[in-house]
Amino acid sequence: MKIELYQADAFTNELFKGNPAAVIPLKEWLSDETMQRIAAENNLSETAFFVEEGDGYRLRWFTPAVEVDLCGHATLATAHILFEELGYDKDEIVFKTRSGLLTVKKENSRLSMNFPAVEPEQAEGPAILFQALGIERTSNVYKSDDYMVVLDTEAEVADLLPDYRMLNEVDARGIIVTAPGDSVDFVSRFFAPQSGIDEDPVTGSAHTKTTPYWSRELGKTEMNARQISERGGDLICRLKGDRVDILGEAITYLKGELILD
Repeated sequence: MKIELYQADAFTNELFKGNPAAVIPLKEWLSDETMQRIAAENNLSETAFFVEEGDGYRLRWFTPAVEVDLCGHATLATAHILFEELGYDKDEIVFKTRSGLLTVKKENSRLSMNFPAVEPEQAEGPAILFQALGIERTSNVYKSDDYMVVLDTEAEVADLLPDYRMLNEVDARGIIVTAPGDSVDFVSRFFAPQSGIDEDPVTGSAHTKTTPYWSRELGKTEMNARQISERGGDLICRLKGDRVDILGEAITYLKGELILD
């Protein structure tokens, strides 16, 4: 059995930057076990699988270790592949996912994704969280399925050297660390050893949580954001009530085939 495979770098217009994701179009679903094995073999932070369904597509995302409920950069990569490589000619793509309906449409050179906004609640972070990040305890901590730690400066976020083994013991999907940016509205990094990803290069789903927070803090509904991982990536975030538009670019890196016995 031969199956098409694409790889795109998301939240960038340059190869070898942003966040790489594998994208696999399917005529019908493979078994969950097979898809998880493919994701582990790809060894990228996410592999997206999709099947045409009704007037849209059913979309699923797998890290090398687990299936996840929401992945922004792999959604962006999938939409890019549909628009640029597979001849999708409508204005908007509708994805049916474990997080509900997600839409993606073109906006000049960027793709605009519409996701549910998430308002993390203020929380008292566990001691191991601060130990793992190597920072002093702060009250500026918020919790949803992720912990979100707010620091004072971009430099503090950039200088973090987490202990991933210890961070893996924190009871959360992952850890967002964010601060005001020097040349953008806000910056962040995202750590998720619990999901098999020590540091994710650029994380769309994390911005469904940082956007409501920074919108309130900065008094803006549209903000420029940067994830300051080693690869780095740029996003535009718009708060629209209980939804967030996340805009970014993508570029195709690879076209190939999987060969399954």
